Order: sequence, then C-alpha cells, then structure tokens
Amino acid sequence: MVLNPENKKPQIDYPCKWPYKIIGDSVEEMINAVENVVADLEYDVTPSNISRKGKYFSLNIIVVVPSEMVRDLIFQNLNKHPAIKYVM
Repeated sequence: MVLNPENKKPQIDYPCKWPYKIIGDSVEEMINAVENVVADLEYDVTPSNISRKGKYFSLNIIVVVPSEMVRDLIFQNLNKHPAIKYVM
C-alpha cells in the first residue's frame, strides 16, 4: 500500500489480504455469517477478544480480496448481517 500524494488516498495493489474485525454475541453465528459472505474467497478466521462480562466476542478475519469493490461489498454485507453488531 502506497500513499498517493495527489489525492492522499492509498494505492492498494490487488489481490491482497484485507483484515476485518467483527463483534457479536455468538461466535458460531458470526462464523456462519463469514462463511456466507466470503464463501468463494480465501479467508482465515481467528478469535480475538471477549468482553469483560462475556457477552460479546470479536473475531479477526483475513480475506484475500481481488478488488476494492469486493472489499467494500464484504464490509457492507458483514455490517448488515444480523449476527454481527460491529465491523472494523
């Protein structure tokens, strides 16, 4: 990733590995959501954190994205999935 001095938008060379962090209250439902959203792409899911009271869980996802459009669609689809509370 290189910062373009003209528009200050980073230049990203695709395909590339792109990280997402998701937060929800059911690890199993979040994993199912990830499988549905990125089913045809190479990805890896790892556990991240648990909230102090144990109500919320976070997962790290690394997806090999072929383009900016696909990267943005993954974010949008994860964000609107009912099993996922937050996407970063």
